[in-house]
Formats: sequence, C-alpha cells, structure tokens
Amino acid sequence: PECAAQLPWCEFHAARPQAPSGKHQSKGVAMKWKVAVAALALVCLCARANAADDASCRNVRFADVGWSDIVASTALASVVLEAIGYTPSVTVASIPVALTGLKNKQIDVLTGYWHPAMDALMQPYVAAGHIKVMDQPNLEGARYSLAVPQYLFDRGLKTFADIARFQKELQGKIHGIEPGNEGNALIRGMIRDKRFGLQNFQLIESSETAMLVEARSAARSRKPIVFLAWEPHPMNVQIKMRYLSGGDDVFGPNLGEAKVYTAIATPYPARCPNAATFLKNLQFSSDMESQVMAAILEGARPAVAARNVLKTRLAAVDPWLRGVTTFDGRDALPEAMSALKR
Repeated sequence: PECAAQLPWCEFHAARPQAPSGKHQSKGVAMKWKVAVAALALVCLCARANAADDASCRNVRFADVGWSDIVASTALASVVLEAIGYTPSVTVASIPVALTGLKNKQIDVLTGYWHPAMDALMQPYVAAGHIKVMDQPNLEGARYSLAVPQYLFDRGLKTFADIARFQKELQGKIHGIEPGNEGNALIRGMIRDKRFGLQNFQLIESSETAMLVEARSAARSRKPIVFLAWEPHPMNVQIKMRYLSGGDDVFGPNLGEAKVYTAIATPYPARCPNAATFLKNLQFSSDMESQVMAAILEGARPAVAARNVLKTRLAAVDPWLRGVTTFDGRDALPEAMSALKR
C-alpha cells in the first residue's frame, strides 16, 4: 500500500514492454500483459521508495573541530541537505572527541580529514573498521605546515632548519592551535625528538582564533613569529606570509600539501544510503571555501555565508546530487536549485 500510494512518481513507462498485437492479441494475453505492466510499476516504485532513507536518517550529524575550513565545508553541505529535506546538526568537539563520536555512532560525518597530517589519529579507527573514509577527496591542493610573516622570511627564516637560529627573537615559541590537534602533535614531536634543533622550544596551544590574532599582530608590528598555517583560509591573503620548506618528513611534501577527505561512521551507508551518497559526492574548491570562511570571520552566520556563495555557484551543486533524492524520494536537484535561488 505504501508503494502504491506513491505510484505517480514511478516513471516505469520508460521501460514499458510493448503490448502484443495482431493474431497474438487475445483477452487472456492482454490481461496478462496489463498485470505484468502493473507488477513492473510496483517493483519500480518499491525500489525507488526503498532507496529513500529511514526516518532516523533525517538528522545528519556533523562534527565541527573548530577550524574555519571545516565550519565552511560543513555549512556548504548542510545548506544543500536542508534544501532536500534533511535537518543537519553540528557537534563542536576536538578531533579526538569527534573521532570517538564517529566510532560510537554519535556523529555521522566529519568533512575535514586532512591527509597526511591527521593520519596518525585517523588510521587506527579506519583499521579497526570504526570509520570509513570516502574514496575521493572533497578538496585537493590544500596545505598544512608552519609559516612565518614575509618580512621574517626575507630575513632568512625560510626553512624548518632555520627556526633554531631565531630562538631568542621567537622567545622559544611556536604557535599552534587547539589542544588535541594533530598539527600540534607534529610540533610537539619535533621538540621531543630534538629535530631541527627545536628541543628548547615551547609549543603554545590556544585556538585557531587566538593563534591568528597573534600572527596578525606580529605581522603588523613586524615581530618574529612561527605559527601553524593552512590553506584554504583567508589568512593566506590577510597576512603577508610564507610557508617554510624542509619539513616534508613531518608535514608532508610540497610545503605540507594535503588532500581533505570526508569521513563517516562505518555503518552509515547501510543505514542511510541516500545521505551517504550525497556525502560521497561532495567536492569543494579552495576558492569556494575561502569565500565562505572570509564571510564567517567577518561575522556572518555559517549557513548564511554558505548559501550566499552557493547562489553564485549553482553548477557546483549538480555533481553533489547525482544519484541522490530528496528525503521523501523526489528528484533532489530541482528542489535544491529552487531553495538556493530564494
């Protein structure tokens, strides 16, 4: 009965068999043909209906670990999910807590698994089968490493090996972000292992916001500072800065070049196949995320910032919705386009 009630949207006629004609036409054959077509309609309908997500999937639970880029990518995905009938929610947590939440199925998705920087934290969960990482990255050409203001780079602090020479001017400090972050762990490991002569340095843990305040202030007053930096992020245009070379063994090659992946709780695709397909399709660009981040840092709410950027990039949403329906089983793309244009 539930399938039959939704008969109008099952477009079975595209594969409709031809009715028998001529000498083969008889009342009995015609009746059998009509029954076959009706059965085909019902099968098609039920297949479409069963592809829709269970009611428990309506709330898609995102993790936000406090980085502006993850706030941006989460907002971009959430705006589109809301447009197609879902009710996304966000849990703010450190990376270790977010990964534990995915393991315990209290969180569904994290859009910011930075590879290779976060590998040491993520891989044990993947190997144990608790977390699934999508095959394709949602962002390529990202970067994550240590940086300095341009004027300090021009004075000779150009590589990881140069940091120790500036120890006195730097007051023996390297500025990281929130406790539990993998970037901080990499810095702490260099200090512990006496790499690059950093054994007498101190890691300053705070938050992304606090670290950026220090970096901007230092850049304005031309004071020495070494800080954890990444792109996409508005800091790359707001601060005249350069990434340090020579840290490939720590942060990865090409000045910490990274790919960002979407990670989900392993059982999620079986429980919520439609939402999981959407999450698998997600692909952002550095420019798109940077525009959203810039608006957020200027005070805009994440959802408003994301919606305003997507209005100018409607074509980007099309591949996100391939193979995806609305929560109630209708074609997702026109629904999303209509909502985003409003």
